[in-house]
Amino acid sequence: MQKPLSELTPGQTGTVLSIGDTGALRQRLIAMGLTPGAVVRLVKYAPLGDPMEIRIRNFELSIRRRDASQILVQMEGERA
Repeated sequence: MQKPLSELTPGQTGTVLSIGDTGALRQRLIAMGLTPGAVVRLVKYAPLGDPMEIRIRNFELSIRRRDASQILVQMEGERA
């Protein structure tokens, strides 16, 4: 099942399919390792729900939920 990264719950894992945003934000996300095929796991949400902490390529990264909603992931264990 495909869904935006912002809809994962803590502990869920998925594979990045695409980054829908354009411009500087897209380039910054790609530079941080959020590229198609990368495996990402949601670690936790901040106490007020934003930002969210993800684990990708053996490091933790905090991103805003608004930005995460632009990243489409394939849930682990499922096929398109």
